Amino acid sequence: MIPWEKIDTARIPGSDEELRLMRRGKEFSIKLGTNELMNNRLSGSEAALATLAAKQIEKVKKPVVLIGGLGMGFTLRAALTVLGPKAKIVVSELVPAVVAWAKGPMAEVFGDSLDDVRVNIREIDVGEIIRAQRSAFDAILLDVDNGPEGLTRKGNDALYSTSGLSAAKTALRPGGVLAVWSSGPNPAFTRRLRTAGFDVNEVNVRATGRGGGARHVIWIAKKS
Repeated sequence: MIPWEKIDTARIPGSDEELRLMRRGKEFSIKLGTNELMNNRLSGSEAALATLAAKQIEKVKKPVVLIGGLGMGFTLRAALTVLGPKAKIVVSELVPAVVAWAKGPMAEVFGDSLDDVRVNIREIDVGEIIRAQRSAFDAILLDVDNGPEGLTRKGNDALYSTSGLSAAKTALRPGGVLAVWSSGPNPAFTRRLRTAGFDVNEVNVRATGRGGGARHVIWIAKKS
């Protein structure tokens, strides 16, 4: 068995927590303490975040999409595959080192996705982008934490609060969709989405995307 090797560490802005990039052969893992946040062999549910949201806006000829969290690029690469050539994708990543990892040790994992002309990478809190915009996006895809309760950074809770959901709704165009990834169910968050005025569909997906792995949840919340 090839042992895990620590490649780099990165402090999370606004937190005392530290991310660790680990490698074992061609397998990569990003960890927070004892929690594995992502692994390049388990990409199914993060890819589904993009494909499920894209289905909701498939009639939009020039979709503008905001992705919160670059991670290992699963959601971004899926979005590039399913969205048309006229799409614009803004990716907001809070931790600059994660972007550096994508361009460095994990370059093979990312392929040419970061060089796609449709993509704009911004090293900023996705909440700042959302709060600054009005009717700007056809879809907002959030995968910035382990779900609607902050694990990596307590400040992420604001995204999923009543005021955060109101800001997301304001930033969406009519018929736009807010898609949120989570490692598990959260009935309170489902209620908050409905209270905020979204039409909500809660979808259970598997981590591998092939019927295996852990069960994850994606909320597809549509603005009328």
